[in-house]
Amino acid sequence: MSFKIRLVKIPFLAPFTTSFGTETERSALVLEFEADGIRAFGECVTDEGPYYGYEDNQTALHIIKDHLAAILRRKPSPGDFIELTERIRGHNMAKAAIEMLLWDYHSKLEGRAVFRALGPSKGHADVGISLGIARTEETIGRVSQAVDRGYKRVKLKIARGREYEIVRSVRDSFPDVELSADANSCYTLKDLPGLRRVDRFGLVYLEQPLGHDDLLDHATLARELSTPVCLDESISSVEKARQALEIGACTVINIKPGRLGGFTNSLKVAKLARQQGGHVWVGGMLETGVGRSFNVSFASLRLVDYPGDTSPNDKYFARDIVKNPFEMVRGRISPNRGPGIGVEIDEGFLSQSTTEAWKIF
Repeated sequence: MSFKIRLVKIPFLAPFTTSFGTETERSALVLEFEADGIRAFGECVTDEGPYYGYEDNQTALHIIKDHLAAILRRKPSPGDFIELTERIRGHNMAKAAIEMLLWDYHSKLEGRAVFRALGPSKGHADVGISLGIARTEETIGRVSQAVDRGYKRVKLKIARGREYEIVRSVRDSFPDVELSADANSCYTLKDLPGLRRVDRFGLVYLEQPLGHDDLLDHATLARELSTPVCLDESISSVEKARQALEIGACTVINIKPGRLGGFTNSLKVAKLARQQGGHVWVGGMLETGVGRSFNVSFASLRLVDYPGDTSPNDKYFARDIVKNPFEMVRGRISPNRGPGIGVEIDEGFLSQSTTEAWKIF
């Protein structure tokens, strides 16, 4: 039995800009666990800085090494793992890295694909694209390319003071495209006039406009806009999802398994949202092909009814750490059919991209 963690750095084809700042590379913790003749993988969705949430690569590495690795040795089921880690407050991204690795491990033991182990599947994931903030001409060009490639939804990153310019320019050029906007928590209720200006552009939803952990003000905002509100960062647990739906803070939830502690909680949130008449889709965190394989597996579920941020990774990287990257056909991606997440690791490029490595046991 062995468990190791690698810090992998892969440059982006182009800088990715949001209200958080600009990223030029994916800095990922890739996990590898070997037991019973099985080689399982996971990826932690943290990054170098604590900007999306309070976790970053260093905090996740600490929690995994010093608190979660001992539990992994027991090879628990993903559900049992969640119960065993309940006394560890927060650190959902660290927990999710192990929980999803366990989905890969146990699915491989059973000889079936992760997407089949998760539940009833559509057999494909409908794909949207998320575009970072750029100059107007560049944004229009990227949207045109996305439409030509068949993406089923285009999401624009926006920021305070630039929202109208960004959304108006795209809507004027593409009046019929399924369009949404993501603010990454950069507004407050004081910015309502600016948000009202983009309310007339027929967005599918406005994602996480207010505070990263807020529910109450989002409920107020939702009553002021005709555009549905989608929550991302605010939905950090099943209980938070229940509260958000009950008070009308959102009608759409962006499910990021890393943010929720893994697939076990993500399934609960998806079921809860759909039972309440809401909508769900699967977001991304600029993962490598390992993390993207988990996302596509979940996005293929029948529970997921909106296109997600599950673009093929050739949008982000010139080369990935898997040999079988996803391909999109008419706006859809099929999950890997092989055991577990079904990835074929590019051992040479994985080694080349590794900047640090830790053998935990």
